[in-house]
Amino acid sequence: MGNSGNQLCKTRRLPLLKKMKAPFDKTKPFSQRMALSVMSRYTPAQVRWHYEHGLVMQSIFILGEKNGNEDWLGWVKGMYDTKVKDSGTIEDYQEEEYNLDMINAGKTLFLLLKKYGEEKYRKAIENLMNQLRNHPRTKSNGLWHKKIYPWQMWLDGLYMAGPFHAQYGAQFGDDGDLQDAVYQFVLMESKARDKETGLLYHGWDESRKQLWANPNTGCSPHFWGRALGWYCMALLDTLDFIADNKQKEALVSIAQSLVTPLLKFQDKKSGLWYQILDRHSCQGNYTESSATSMFVYFLLKMIRLGLISKIYTPAVKEAALFSYQGLIKEKIKEDENGELHLTGICKVAGLGGNPYRNGSYEYYLSEPIVTDDFKGVGPFILASMEAEALV
Repeated sequence: MGNSGNQLCKTRRLPLLKKMKAPFDKTKPFSQRMALSVMSRYTPAQVRWHYEHGLVMQSIFILGEKNGNEDWLGWVKGMYDTKVKDSGTIEDYQEEEYNLDMINAGKTLFLLLKKYGEEKYRKAIENLMNQLRNHPRTKSNGLWHKKIYPWQMWLDGLYMAGPFHAQYGAQFGDDGDLQDAVYQFVLMESKARDKETGLLYHGWDESRKQLWANPNTGCSPHFWGRALGWYCMALLDTLDFIADNKQKEALVSIAQSLVTPLLKFQDKKSGLWYQILDRHSCQGNYTESSATSMFVYFLLKMIRLGLISKIYTPAVKEAALFSYQGLIKEKIKEDENGELHLTGICKVAGLGGNPYRNGSYEYYLSEPIVTDDFKGVGPFILASMEAEALV
């Protein structure tokens, strides 16, 4: 997985933001303060076609639309226009790599197309969709996470491709696209769910050939927080584009089944979630910011969409807001300029590859813990918007 977000946040300020009167006004909501902090540190010269960059820019675009801030929308457009050519080709993107991570940044193309109407965005969407049409699949018709990870599905991949696939189906495709998008979630849940905890394992290897794969189930050994966070966010973001009741019920059922396990493994003292979700007391485990932000977003969006029973809504709301306040108290740092920084983010984690990542507890705890990585900052902005909408 990518690791560039934290590096990008150590750069000169954008001239655009110098014109803003009080970008670090402490009275502004945390969503805006974090977005402004990112924009002040990030320049077009460093943009990549990358899932975490797309995540942050999507969150800022959505926030800009919500606040009617044309400068923010233009900032995102400027970033994308460095990579998306008039022909619709995307710099840094290679379809033949068949990497689901590369689809995620395409979600913002829909926003740009709607706002600005430029045909190049439509063409780029088609280029990405062409990858999904030709993407290698498991024998059970699941999308491989990447070509270099044959016969494998990871929870991460459902976020990278699921909402894009569903939105394409809703706007430009047909019911087959929507059915396929929903099927990926149902298949992964059926393979990765642990009956005892209700949590989902990080990865599943249909071939059972990976060293990390359980020989009976094909699942990886542990419940990595961010992996499940990706999956949870993806469920609800995909639901935004599903109209068919049967398809919608399938996703809602999975989403609802994850609420109780998440609350069970929430740290009662801080409100946060751990790097390895079910190992609170194990040596080296730590509360992790990206997963926590994702779960806050998931739980609060569940409430907003009316997917939590009214009986349980107050308890779920209390738990989610307790977690959000825990993030602000323990993980948000303010520097001398008033800019915000999100600490406690796992830099990267995966399975297999070279050097080989064996999925062990020790492996997940060995990856660096960093600040301002976009895999945490993007979800924090999204979670903040959901929390602020309740006020």
